[in-house]
Amino acid sequence: MAALLLLRTAPRLLRERGRGRLGAAGPAPACQCLIRTFFGYPLTKRSSGLVQKTKDVCLRFCRPRSSTAAAGTSGEDTLLKWGLFLIPLTTFGLGTWQVQRRKWKLDLIAQLASRITADPIPLTLDPMELRELEYRPVTVRGRFDHSKELYMLPRSLLDPEREAREAGRITSHPENGANVITPFYCTELGVTILVNRGFVPRKKLKPETRLTGQIEDEIDLTGVVRLTEKRKPFVPENNIEKNRWHYRDLEAMAKVTGAEPIFIDADFRSTVPGGPIGGQTRVSLRNEHMQYIVTWYSLCAATSFLWYKKFIQKLPL
Repeated sequence: MAALLLLRTAPRLLRERGRGRLGAAGPAPACQCLIRTFFGYPLTKRSSGLVQKTKDVCLRFCRPRSSTAAAGTSGEDTLLKWGLFLIPLTTFGLGTWQVQRRKWKLDLIAQLASRITADPIPLTLDPMELRELEYRPVTVRGRFDHSKELYMLPRSLLDPEREAREAGRITSHPENGANVITPFYCTELGVTILVNRGFVPRKKLKPETRLTGQIEDEIDLTGVVRLTEKRKPFVPENNIEKNRWHYRDLEAMAKVTGAEPIFIDADFRSTVPGGPIGGQTRVSLRNEHMQYIVTWYSLCAATSFLWYKKFIQKLPL
C-alpha cells in the first residue's frame, strides 16, 4: 500500500515543485517525504498540506501493520512458552513412572527370593502347574543317563563367596567351563526329565575325565524348576550337531535326549567329589530403575529452572 501511495503522490509533488510551491529547498523535503513515507514514519514539513496529508495516510497504513506484527509475535511467544513447558512436564512423568517400575521390580525380586528358599514339593507333570513353579524347589527320585549329556557353555562358576570378595574390583577372573545337562529317569513318575547337574571346568568337560562323579545309583534329588527361554540378542544359536547349547531350548533338548521338556537345576547338596558343582541357579534381575529416577528428575529440575528464568522472570539465557 505504501508503494501504491508513493506512485500516486510522486507526480503531484513534482508538479507542485515545477509550479514553485515547494520553494528552493523543495527537492530535499519532497525526497525525504517519499523515502520516509515508504518506510512508514514520514517526517515532513507541516507547511505543505499535501505532504501532511500524505503523512496522515501513511500513519493510518503503518499503525495497523505494527499492531498485527506485535500480535503475531505475542502468539508465537505464547506457543513457545507452553511448548517448552512440556519438557519438564514429560520428564517428571517419566521419573514418576520409574518410581512405580522400581517398586514392582523390588516386589518381584522379593517373591523370587522367598520362592527359591521355600520347602521343596514333589515334582508335578502338569504343564499348567509347572509354569507357576519356576524357581520353586521340587524333589524327584531316579537315576541319571550319562550317555546323553548336553553342555551349556560358556558358563562361569557361580560362587557367592568369591563374588563377594571380588566386589568392587575393576577386573575379575572367574573360572570358565560348562553346565552339564543330564537326562534323569524318575522312577516314581515314570518319565525322563532334564537335570542341570552343575558346573565343570573346560578340562573336565568330557565324561571320562570325571568318572568318579558319574553317579550310577538311584538317588533322591532336589532341584529348582526352570522354564524354557528365548535366545537373547547377541547370543549365538544352539549348535545341536556339536552339542553346544547357549540357552535353554527345552523342546530341542527334549527331542535330542528323548526326555520330557521339564528342566530343573540341581541344588548344591547334589554335588559329589569329582562331579559337577550343583547350585548354579542365578536369581538376579536387572534393577537399574534408581539411576533412571535420578536422571529423569534431574532433567525435570534443570528444565523447570530454565523455563522459570526465561518466561517468568524474563531473564536472558
